[in-house]
Amino acid sequence: MDMEDKHFTNYSNIFLNMKVMEDTVCDYGIPEHCLIYVFSGRVDFNEPNHAVTIKAGECAFIRKGHRIKMTKYSDENTHIYQSALLRFPRKFLLEYYRHHGDEKFPGIARRSKKSTLRIPSRPDVTSLFESIFPYFNSSVVPDEEWLEMKLKEGLYVVLKSDTDVYASLFDFAEPWKIDMLGFMEENYMYDLSIEELAAYTGRSLTGFKNDFRKVSELTPQKWIIKRRLEAAHELIVNQHCKVNEAMMNVGFKNLSHFSRIYKETYGIAPSFNR
Repeated sequence: MDMEDKHFTNYSNIFLNMKVMEDTVCDYGIPEHCLIYVFSGRVDFNEPNHAVTIKAGECAFIRKGHRIKMTKYSDENTHIYQSALLRFPRKFLLEYYRHHGDEKFPGIARRSKKSTLRIPSRPDVTSLFESIFPYFNSSVVPDEEWLEMKLKEGLYVVLKSDTDVYASLFDFAEPWKIDMLGFMEENYMYDLSIEELAAYTGRSLTGFKNDFRKVSELTPQKWIIKRRLEAAHELIVNQHCKVNEAMMNVGFKNLSHFSRIYKETYGIAPSFNR
Protein backbone atom coordinates (compact mmCIF):
# COMPACT_ATOMS: atom_id res chain seq x y z
CA MET A 1 0.00 0.00 0.00
CA ASP A 2 1.58 3.24 -1.14
CA MET A 3 1.13 5.55 1.82
CA GLU A 4 3.04 6.80 4.85
CA ASP A 5 2.49 5.14 8.21
CA LYS A 6 1.04 8.39 9.53
CA HIS A 7 -0.78 11.18 7.78
CA PHE A 8 -2.22 14.27 9.42
CA THR A 9 -3.70 17.20 7.50
CA ASN A 10 -4.96 20.48 8.91
CA TYR A 11 -7.39 22.51 6.81
CA SER A 12 -8.08 25.49 9.05
CA ASN A 13 -10.41 23.94 11.66
CA ILE A 14 -10.89 20.59 9.90
CA PHE A 15 -8.30 17.93 10.69
CA LEU A 16 -7.86 14.67 8.76
CA ASN A 17 -5.96 11.87 10.48
CA MET A 18 -4.78 8.66 8.79
CA LYS A 19 -2.31 6.09 10.06
CA VAL A 20 -1.32 2.55 9.24
CA MET A 21 -0.61 -0.44 11.49
CA GLU A 22 0.25 0.56 15.07
CA ASP A 23 -2.30 1.59 17.68
CA THR A 24 -1.81 4.97 19.36
CA VAL A 25 -2.50 6.24 22.87
CA CYS A 26 -2.71 10.02 23.32
CA ASP A 27 -3.48 12.26 26.29
CA TYR A 28 -5.10 15.46 25.04
CA GLY A 29 -6.20 18.71 26.53
CA ILE A 30 -9.32 19.85 24.64
CA PRO A 31 -9.09 23.65 24.17
CA GLU A 32 -12.05 23.94 21.77
CA HIS A 33 -15.34 22.10 21.27
CA CYS A 34 -14.98 19.56 18.48
CA LEU A 35 -16.77 16.86 16.48
CA ILE A 36 -15.00 13.65 15.48
CA TYR A 37 -16.05 11.02 12.94
CA VAL A 38 -14.28 7.68 12.41
CA PHE A 39 -14.03 6.35 8.85
CA SER A 40 -11.90 3.30 9.63
CA GLY A 41 -10.83 1.59 12.85
CA ARG A 42 -12.08 2.90 16.17
CA VAL A 43 -11.17 5.34 18.95
CA ASP A 44 -11.71 4.96 22.71
CA PHE A 45 -12.20 8.04 24.89
CA ASN A 46 -11.46 7.48 28.57
CA GLU A 47 -11.80 9.75 31.58
CA PRO A 48 -12.57 8.97 35.23
CA ASN A 49 -15.91 7.12 35.52
CA HIS A 50 -16.75 7.59 31.84
CA ALA A 51 -15.70 5.83 28.63
CA VAL A 52 -16.98 6.03 25.06
CA THR A 53 -15.98 3.95 22.03
CA ILE A 54 -16.53 5.36 18.53
CA LYS A 55 -16.33 2.83 15.72
CA ALA A 56 -16.18 3.26 11.95
CA GLY A 57 -19.25 5.16 10.76
CA GLU A 58 -19.84 6.72 14.20
CA CYS A 59 -19.46 10.25 15.51
CA ALA A 60 -18.99 12.07 18.83
CA PHE A 61 -18.99 15.62 20.19
CA ILE A 62 -16.19 16.47 22.65
CA ARG A 63 -16.70 19.40 24.99
CA LYS A 64 -13.79 21.75 25.59
CA GLY A 65 -12.02 22.25 28.91
CA HIS A 66 -11.17 18.62 29.61
CA ARG A 67 -8.16 16.35 29.43
CA ILE A 68 -9.07 13.05 27.85
CA LYS A 69 -7.20 9.87 26.98
CA MET A 70 -7.71 8.78 23.37
CA THR A 71 -6.67 5.36 22.09
CA LYS A 72 -6.82 4.93 18.31
CA TYR A 73 -7.07 1.43 16.82
CA SER A 74 -6.52 0.52 13.18
CA ASP A 75 -9.04 -1.64 11.33
CA GLU A 76 -8.21 -5.33 11.79
CA ASN A 77 -8.43 -6.06 8.05
CA THR A 78 -7.00 -2.96 6.38
CA HIS A 79 -4.71 -1.91 9.27
CA ILE A 80 -5.80 1.69 8.70
CA TYR A 81 -7.18 4.26 11.10
CA GLN A 82 -8.93 7.26 9.54
CA SER A 83 -10.89 10.04 11.20
CA ALA A 84 -11.95 13.63 10.63
CA LEU A 85 -12.20 16.21 13.38
CA LEU A 86 -14.04 19.54 13.17
CA ARG A 87 -13.00 22.14 15.71
CA PHE A 88 -15.39 24.96 16.69
CA PRO A 89 -13.39 28.05 17.77
CA ARG A 90 -14.96 30.53 20.17
CA LYS A 91 -14.97 33.24 17.49
CA PHE A 92 -16.91 31.00 15.09
CA LEU A 93 -19.49 30.14 17.77
CA LEU A 94 -19.85 33.76 18.84
CA GLU A 95 -20.48 34.90 15.26
CA TYR A 96 -23.02 32.12 14.78
CA TYR A 97 -24.79 33.10 17.98
CA ARG A 98 -24.86 36.79 17.06
CA HIS A 99 -26.20 36.03 13.59
CA HIS A 100 -29.03 33.74 14.70
CA GLY A 101 -29.93 35.51 17.94
CA ASP A 102 -30.57 33.95 21.32
CA GLU A 103 -34.34 33.76 20.68
CA LYS A 104 -33.70 30.73 18.45
CA PHE A 105 -32.09 28.74 21.22
CA PRO A 106 -33.89 26.77 23.96
CA GLY A 107 -34.58 28.60 27.18
CA ILE A 108 -33.74 25.59 29.32
CA ALA A 109 -30.48 23.76 28.68
CA ARG A 110 -28.31 22.17 31.33
CA ARG A 111 -24.57 21.86 30.81
CA SER A 112 -23.48 18.23 30.74
CA LYS A 113 -20.53 17.35 32.93
CA LYS A 114 -19.55 14.53 30.59
CA SER A 115 -16.96 15.61 28.07
CA THR A 116 -17.99 13.20 25.29
CA LEU A 117 -21.43 12.93 23.66
CA ARG A 118 -22.16 10.16 21.19
CA ILE A 119 -23.93 11.48 18.05
CA PRO A 120 -26.62 9.14 16.64
CA SER A 121 -26.10 7.90 13.08
CA ARG A 122 -28.26 10.05 10.75
CA PRO A 123 -28.28 11.07 7.07
CA ASP A 124 -27.00 14.58 7.91
CA VAL A 125 -23.99 13.09 9.74
CA THR A 126 -23.20 10.68 6.91
CA SER A 127 -23.64 13.40 4.26
CA LEU A 128 -21.29 15.81 6.05
CA PHE A 129 -18.41 13.41 6.41
CA GLU A 130 -18.84 11.75 3.03
CA SER A 131 -18.22 15.21 1.54
CA ILE A 132 -15.01 15.55 3.57
CA PHE A 133 -13.60 12.08 2.88
CA PRO A 134 -12.26 12.74 -0.67
CA TYR A 135 -9.75 15.25 0.73
CA PHE A 136 -7.76 12.41 2.30
CA ASN A 137 -6.31 11.54 -1.11
CA SER A 138 -6.50 14.87 -2.89
CA SER A 139 -3.87 17.47 -3.64
CA VAL A 140 -6.64 20.08 -3.85
CA VAL A 141 -6.86 22.37 -0.82
CA PRO A 142 -10.45 23.32 0.06
CA ASP A 143 -11.19 27.04 0.08
CA GLU A 144 -12.20 28.98 3.17
CA GLU A 145 -15.84 29.30 2.10
CA TRP A 146 -16.18 25.52 1.81
CA LEU A 147 -14.48 25.00 5.17
CA GLU A 148 -16.81 27.52 6.83
CA MET A 149 -19.82 25.73 5.34
CA LYS A 150 -18.61 22.36 6.68
CA LEU A 151 -18.14 23.82 10.17
CA LYS A 152 -21.72 25.12 10.07
CA GLU A 153 -22.95 21.69 8.97
CA GLY A 154 -21.01 20.12 11.83
CA LEU A 155 -22.48 22.57 14.31
CA TYR A 156 -25.96 21.74 13.00
CA VAL A 157 -25.23 18.04 13.60
CA VAL A 158 -24.27 18.75 17.22
CA LEU A 159 -27.17 21.10 17.94
CA LYS A 160 -29.69 18.64 16.52
CA SER A 161 -28.37 15.85 18.74
CA ASP A 162 -28.96 17.18 22.25
CA THR A 163 -30.68 20.35 23.51
CA ASP A 164 -28.40 20.55 26.53
CA VAL A 165 -25.34 21.05 24.33
CA TYR A 166 -26.49 24.65 23.75
CA ALA A 167 -25.47 25.43 27.33
CA SER A 168 -21.88 24.47 26.59
CA LEU A 169 -21.49 25.83 23.06
CA PHE A 170 -23.03 29.25 23.63
CA ASP A 171 -22.08 30.08 27.20
CA PHE A 172 -20.09 33.22 26.43
CA ALA A 173 -18.60 34.88 29.47
CA GLU A 174 -18.63 38.65 29.76
CA PRO A 175 -15.78 40.27 27.78
CA TRP A 176 -13.70 40.89 30.89
CA LYS A 177 -13.93 37.27 31.98
CA ILE A 178 -11.20 34.89 30.94
CA ASP A 179 -11.93 31.22 30.28
CA MET A 180 -11.25 29.58 33.63
CA LEU A 181 -10.04 26.18 32.51
CA GLY A 182 -7.94 27.70 29.75
CA PHE A 183 -6.24 29.99 32.27
CA MET A 184 -5.77 27.18 34.79
CA GLU A 185 -4.40 24.85 32.12
CA GLU A 186 -1.68 27.41 31.41
CA ASN A 187 -0.99 28.28 35.05
CA TYR A 188 -1.68 25.16 37.19
CA MET A 189 2.03 24.83 38.04
CA TYR A 190 2.16 28.21 39.82
CA ASP A 191 1.26 28.88 43.45
CA LEU A 192 -1.92 30.88 42.87
CA SER A 193 -4.60 31.06 45.55
CA ILE A 194 -8.27 30.64 44.65
CA GLU A 195 -8.70 34.36 45.30
CA GLU A 196 -5.94 35.10 42.78
CA LEU A 197 -7.43 32.71 40.21
CA ALA A 198 -10.77 34.49 40.59
CA ALA A 199 -9.17 37.91 40.16
CA TYR A 200 -7.05 36.88 37.17
CA THR A 201 -10.11 35.45 35.37
CA GLY A 202 -12.25 38.54 36.05
CA ARG A 203 -14.54 37.10 38.72
CA SER A 204 -15.42 37.52 42.33
CA LEU A 205 -14.50 34.60 44.56
CA THR A 206 -18.13 33.50 44.71
CA GLY A 207 -18.55 33.93 40.96
CA PHE A 208 -15.41 31.91 40.30
CA LYS A 209 -16.58 29.01 42.48
CA ASN A 210 -20.06 29.08 40.94
CA ASP A 211 -18.71 29.15 37.39
CA PHE A 212 -16.20 26.40 38.16
CA ARG A 213 -18.97 24.10 39.40
CA LYS A 214 -20.54 24.39 35.94
CA VAL A 215 -17.51 22.93 34.20
CA SER A 216 -16.04 20.46 36.69
CA GLU A 217 -17.17 18.07 39.38
CA LEU A 218 -13.91 18.81 41.24
CA THR A 219 -13.14 21.81 43.40
CA PRO A 220 -10.52 24.16 41.90
CA GLN A 221 -7.93 22.90 44.41
CA LYS A 222 -8.57 19.25 43.52
CA TRP A 223 -8.56 20.06 39.80
CA ILE A 224 -5.12 21.65 40.13
CA ILE A 225 -3.72 18.68 42.09
CA LYS A 226 -5.14 16.23 39.53
CA ARG A 227 -3.70 18.24 36.63
CA ARG A 228 -0.28 18.48 38.30
CA LEU A 229 -0.26 14.71 38.87
CA GLU A 230 -1.15 14.09 35.21
CA ALA A 231 1.67 16.36 34.07
CA ALA A 232 4.17 14.78 36.48
CA HIS A 233 3.15 11.29 35.36
CA GLU A 234 3.72 12.28 31.72
CA LEU A 235 7.18 13.68 32.52
CA ILE A 236 8.27 10.66 34.57
CA VAL A 237 6.85 7.84 32.43
CA ASN A 238 7.11 9.17 28.87
CA GLN A 239 9.88 11.76 29.09
CA HIS A 240 11.96 9.91 31.71
CA CYS A 241 12.45 12.95 33.92
CA LYS A 242 13.87 12.58 37.39
CA VAL A 243 11.19 12.54 40.08
CA ASN A 244 12.44 15.71 41.79
CA GLU A 245 12.63 17.56 38.48
CA ALA A 246 9.17 16.48 37.38
CA MET A 247 7.66 17.32 40.75
CA MET A 248 9.12 20.83 40.78
CA ASN A 249 8.20 21.51 37.15
CA VAL A 250 4.51 20.92 37.76
CA GLY A 251 4.28 22.88 41.01
CA PHE A 252 4.72 20.38 43.85
CA LYS A 253 7.15 21.40 46.60
CA ASN A 254 7.15 18.51 49.06
CA LEU A 255 8.57 15.17 47.87
CA SER A 256 6.93 12.98 50.51
CA HIS A 257 3.52 14.58 49.88
CA PHE A 258 3.96 14.22 46.12
CA SER A 259 5.06 10.58 46.40
CA ARG A 260 2.09 9.72 48.61
CA ILE A 261 -0.62 11.18 46.39
CA TYR A 262 1.13 9.90 43.25
CA LYS A 263 1.04 6.36 44.63
CA GLU A 264 -2.60 6.80 45.69
CA THR A 265 -3.45 7.84 42.14
CA TYR A 266 -1.31 5.50 40.03
CA GLY A 267 -0.80 2.59 42.44
CA ILE A 268 2.99 2.80 42.33
CA ALA A 269 5.63 5.13 43.73
CA PRO A 270 6.95 7.62 41.16
CA SER A 271 10.53 6.31 41.45
CA PHE A 272 9.36 2.90 40.18
CA ASN A 273 7.43 4.37 37.25
CA ARG A 274 10.42 5.47 35.20
